[in-house]
Amino acid sequence: MVNGHYVIDGHCHIYPEKIAARAIAGTSAFYDIEFPNIGTVEDLIKCGKEAGYDHFIVQSVATSPKQVESINEFIASSVNENKELMTGLGTLHPDCDNMQFQVEKIKSLGLKGVKLHPDIQQFKIDDYRCLKIYELCEREGLPILMHTGDSRYDYSNPNRLLPILQIYTSLTIVGAHLGGYSLWEEAAEKLKGIDNFYVDCSSSFPFIGNDRVKKLIETYGVDKVIFGTDYPMWELKNEINEFFKMGFDEESCEKMLNVNARKVYID
Repeated sequence: MVNGHYVIDGHCHIYPEKIAARAIAGTSAFYDIEFPNIGTVEDLIKCGKEAGYDHFIVQSVATSPKQVESINEFIASSVNENKELMTGLGTLHPDCDNMQFQVEKIKSLGLKGVKLHPDIQQFKIDDYRCLKIYELCEREGLPILMHTGDSRYDYSNPNRLLPILQIYTSLTIVGAHLGGYSLWEEAAEKLKGIDNFYVDCSSSFPFIGNDRVKKLIETYGVDKVIFGTDYPMWELKNEINEFFKMGFDEESCEKMLNVNARKVYID
């Protein structure tokens, strides 16, 4: 609990201990950011407890189809060992041979959604290869947490996400980083007011500051925003402190810190 609120971190990456350092080094190089945390389950729980967090939405990303099953089994195993603390999302890759099998496997493992990262996985959101993912996740009621936006590329920018939201209207998509990492205002202008679209606020405070984050949250509406940190990228204590500095009322904080995450991923 932080300031009387049950806190769900809606965006956490975890890795097996034997590959965590290598995985973090790769992502650190991709964003040119030094990570303060080590990316293991044990470290996430430790850092989270120190910061007062209560629950974590955990996931990882497959950079090739052959990684999908092992990642999903690792996430499911981590959740099963920490059921009170974690809810898990699976991963998919557009080049999976049997997408339906992989989606069914995600369901059977008890995972509650799917994480995609178009920039790291190197596919465009509206690529035809992805349409089967959206179709199956919509049918199975699996929300997608998707990295969205990057001015360096054109894989996950708002122009590519918008038509998917308009076509798959029963598919819940959560746009990470307030819907458009490094394209924050453009994303909010294009994607606000869409019923099946949520955002999380991960990896936003360090780049654009509290005032811009607050304005973007108000644009989307507090009913559509999920608190998240992008662990292991940032200090968890700092992230929750910056959240409370924005001065939202108690009801709004409750929605963003746990109610919305429960609605999308847990309940």
